[in-house]
Amino acid sequence: MLKIFFLVFMAGGIPVAIAMAGASLAYILMSGGLPPFVVIHRMVSGIDSFPLLAVPFFILAGNLMNNAGITTRIYNFALALVGWLKGGLGHVNVLGSVIFAGMSGTAIADAAGLGTIEIKAMQEHGYDTEFAVGVTAASATLGPIIPPSLPFVIYGMMANVSVGALFLAGILPGAMMAILMMLTVAYFAHKNKWGGDVKFSRTRLFKALSELAVVIGWPLLMWLLISQLGTPPQLTVFGGLAALFVLDRIFRFEALLPIMTPVLLIGGMTTGLFTPTEGAIAACVWAMILGFAWYRTLSWKMFVKVCLDTIETTSTVLFIVAAASIFGWMLTATGVTTEIASWVLGFTDQAWVFLLLANLLMLFVGCFLEPTAAITILVPILLPIATHLGIDPIHFGLVMVLNLMIGLLHPPMGMVLFVLARVAGLSFERTTMAILPWLVPLLVSLAIITYMPSLVLWLPKMFF
Repeated sequence: MLKIFFLVFMAGGIPVAIAMAGASLAYILMSGGLPPFVVIHRMVSGIDSFPLLAVPFFILAGNLMNNAGITTRIYNFALALVGWLKGGLGHVNVLGSVIFAGMSGTAIADAAGLGTIEIKAMQEHGYDTEFAVGVTAASATLGPIIPPSLPFVIYGMMANVSVGALFLAGILPGAMMAILMMLTVAYFAHKNKWGGDVKFSRTRLFKALSELAVVIGWPLLMWLLISQLGTPPQLTVFGGLAALFVLDRIFRFEALLPIMTPVLLIGGMTTGLFTPTEGAIAACVWAMILGFAWYRTLSWKMFVKVCLDTIETTSTVLFIVAAASIFGWMLTATGVTTEIASWVLGFTDQAWVFLLLANLLMLFVGCFLEPTAAITILVPILLPIATHLGIDPIHFGLVMVLNLMIGLLHPPMGMVLFVLARVAGLSFERTTMAILPWLVPLLVSLAIITYMPSLVLWLPKMFF
């Protein structure tokens, strides 16, 4: 009966969050076994979670970076590093998304923020609008894979696993996806005989490589000072941050300090300096320091607008989580999850077969449901089966999130499609066709991540 109510509401065009809460309330009223107040109680308890505090702060940090001119700096840095290659702006698009993914945590923020700059630049350099839209859409999926990631926070809360471990699990798969996308850009560049988009400059390249060297060398130096020489951690980190600001002022780096955001977050979480939730607050403080004090591109009027946008987005996300909480609880209480588990395990007891079926299901669900809603519905159903078959929940979480990110590129509900269609001025149909070739590297990545769990679990096992 619960499933019937939910499907009827969805078929009537009711938003998924209201459909979940409404189906639960209708079932309780029809059965008469529980007081209706249970719906409110379970919805409130579903969002009464410390890890969920990371959601508004990561959204705020991404919005601050997006509105403080940081995206332009990231674009210019990527242009200096790879813009001179054949198909240069395509490579810039992917590399820019990799960097911005370490700040925003969402695919839509990536597509709306960097996508606006990248698509316009690619059009001005003579690229087909369809190619520009395709590579922008594909690279936007890196946002929730490379830490920090809002879907990982939601999954970690629902599955009761470490958000920090999930963040680490996304690093290597994210790098692999970026490489596959850049290889795809190189293929199109060779096929269409494209050249570079900026003149090769040793000075610009050396400066960009110097920034990259600082980003890589800084955490290694901090580790050496703290673990090997025994210097006080807090004093060492604050001294190291001061040194970064001095280097940035002397050499006038393009994007050194924004690129340090994911390094600081991952470093702080793996060393125990702060939890993922506290890391989200640290990311906001870092974004405010850069926007207000260092680059001075953020005004108080803009800050108020960013906060209001953050409140709106957070309210939507948390309402979905609250509605899914009561719906998931009702699925478990009515035995639906047990029935599904018994049916699947009766069909197969092979982990690889289950993963294949789960991928097909999640790709299908991702076409119709927003990722937050999909995660909160699917985790109570699929995770018990996965753990019964010996699949690591960290690995399964990455597989689930990647499936749902690919779903964002599909009609009828793919939000990235709508965003990029508006940005590029293309029809919905042309935008959909432009993205189709880019499903190849994404599905290859999905297959590798699904059946090579060591790629996902190597870093989490090293630090956790």
